[in-house]
Amino acid sequence: MMVRRSLAAVLSAGALTLAACAGDDLEASAGDDSGSEASGGGPVTIASQSFPEAALMASMYELLLADAGYEPTVQLVDSRDAYMATFPGDVDVVPEYVGGIVNFLNSTSDQGSGEQLTAGDGEELAEAGEELLDEAGIELLELSEATDTNAYFVTVERAEEEGWEALSDLEGESVVLAAAPDCEGRLDCEAGLREEYGIDITKVLPLGYAGDQTYQSVIDGESDLGQTSTTDGTLESLGLVVLDDDQEIQPAQNLVPAVAEDFLEQNEGVADILNELMAALDTETLTELNGRMAVDREKPEDVARDFLESEGLL
Repeated sequence: MMVRRSLAAVLSAGALTLAACAGDDLEASAGDDSGSEASGGGPVTIASQSFPEAALMASMYELLLADAGYEPTVQLVDSRDAYMATFPGDVDVVPEYVGGIVNFLNSTSDQGSGEQLTAGDGEELAEAGEELLDEAGIELLELSEATDTNAYFVTVERAEEEGWEALSDLEGESVVLAAAPDCEGRLDCEAGLREEYGIDITKVLPLGYAGDQTYQSVIDGESDLGQTSTTDGTLESLGLVVLDDDQEIQPAQNLVPAVAEDFLEQNEGVADILNELMAALDTETLTELNGRMAVDREKPEDVARDFLESEGLL
């Protein structure tokens, strides 16, 4: 009963007013370079995933670029696949994670090996994916110290009963996994849990990444294992706990701006604006900002503005 009362008090991720910081029309395009100068100005389309942390970063990009004289449009979607279909092209800028975008390209590009790249740190991973990024017409700006990788959680009660502390403790177990819609087949999600950890994933419920439906599914026993992030500040309050990724299947996931090369050539000042933001963030700060949204029920755009103003960026 304690878990259910905590859930009612803190679950708000699904109710975050993401639309307030975003335009939902995926057909909107700001790829036209006319009138755009290197010093700033003109339309820019920012695309991002819709989970709270990604929406937060999209809001920061939007506020900073608007302050610099651009006319930003923000599109929030359920998965990386949705915006990568039009990036570069209709989409100009994406708040990304280095391992996420490099491995996406490695698995979808004709030039990719299809195998997950797991170089030791973010810089090495970006270097390993340099040819793939060049081929796609995408440039990564400066990596942030802030990192956020996939993580997998169970209820504290289940962990204590089963003696689970790490994902390797689930070897041979048959489990239902609640996760992001694009989890199945991914080496940092369903495929990695199955192939590297020997976990029998009997079903993947596409309930969302670090969202209230995913939390609730595990709490109710509908799912055994749920997907979240390492910067999730809500789990303890819900009676949930992350299992250690002791086989280290997660690649480095430093926050990084991904920008269309053609857009950047016409708008060189964007790099300085977004690089300054990356330098101001670290993992501890990112976790705190996530907690303000999930636990304190603050909107992403409000948290974004407050942080930027406190850092003197806005």
